[in-house]
Amino acid sequence: MKVKKYVAPTMPEAMNKIRKELGSDAVILNSKEIDKGGFLGLFKKRHIEVVAALDPQPNPERKQDAAKRPPITRNPKTADDSVINEIRQLKKMVELQAGNDRDYSAGYQVVYDYLINQEIDGSLAKEIMDNVVGKHAEQDTESLGQETILQDVGHEIEKRLSAHRFSGVSIDKKLVQFVGPTGVGKTTTIAKVAASSMLKENKRVALITADTYRIAAIEQLKTYANILNVPLEVVYDLNDYQAAVEKFASYDLVLVDTAGRNYRDEKYVKELQKTLPFNAEIGTCLVLSLTARNHDIMEIYEQFQHLPVDDVIFTKADETGQYGSILNIALIKQTSIAFITNGQDVPDDIVELSSKHIANLLTGGCYDV
Repeated sequence: MKVKKYVAPTMPEAMNKIRKELGSDAVILNSKEIDKGGFLGLFKKRHIEVVAALDPQPNPERKQDAAKRPPITRNPKTADDSVINEIRQLKKMVELQAGNDRDYSAGYQVVYDYLINQEIDGSLAKEIMDNVVGKHAEQDTESLGQETILQDVGHEIEKRLSAHRFSGVSIDKKLVQFVGPTGVGKTTTIAKVAASSMLKENKRVALITADTYRIAAIEQLKTYANILNVPLEVVYDLNDYQAAVEKFASYDLVLVDTAGRNYRDEKYVKELQKTLPFNAEIGTCLVLSLTARNHDIMEIYEQFQHLPVDDVIFTKADETGQYGSILNIALIKQTSIAFITNGQDVPDDIVELSSKHIANLLTGGCYDV
């Protein structure tokens, strides 16, 4: 049994490393987030650490498939793969296989634990796994590798999302407000939507900012407005807001930036309602960061649930390897996901989602788009 630890910025990158070195029969034993790099304890970056194992004895049923795959190149054993570390990891695997508190047999349990690590809601993860196990009821489950199980999990996720609406970057409503907590990247996201609407749809775009709590936010949006050559109005109350909307009546699309606050606190949502109008004719996009914990994301969503939120936008997909919140919002809250952002570049780094794309994210790249 070969056991090795992999460290990568995201789970898909770690999975690619594992498949290239150990092949598709590798088993994921454990995964966790770690901080790496930095200087004097500062500027550390979040990475994913994955422990994987490979049984050198191939399954007879898999020989034909293995023959189709390109040769696997394995790197020489490094100092990190010490004998003591291998023994410890093997012990963990044995405990997993022999444990009495497992929900599934060992192969399925590893995949189920992976879904939980992705922060997919526990009940939803169990429903997905139960359907996959049921699909394999008449098969020799001992011969199924983790990649095969993950692929079927991806198929189940795609099927559940098949009727879901993904609105994309194109926005139908003329006036759209972007709301969400501080630090999620609302201002940059607005600049991306503005640039995309101008370049791809030839729309005349104007900007409004109600984020007067931070001077830096106003200056940032002014910079984007200058670069895009679009007008910008700063508003301090509802009267200013209505005057700005009237001023931009001839424009095709007006995007509104709002103050980022701790919206887990209901009082800030009520305060927001005093500054901005919310109704069915005005689009409202809730911007959330994938780097936040799923519990916090769902709690913030609950605070906005009584408002007419049209779409959820997830940011910072490039800064995490956990994407379960996308599935939770889509299936549990039955809310449209507009798109995700995966970097700071304007107008790039916007990814329009599909059911296949989400399945691919949640299976670490095992389910091809």
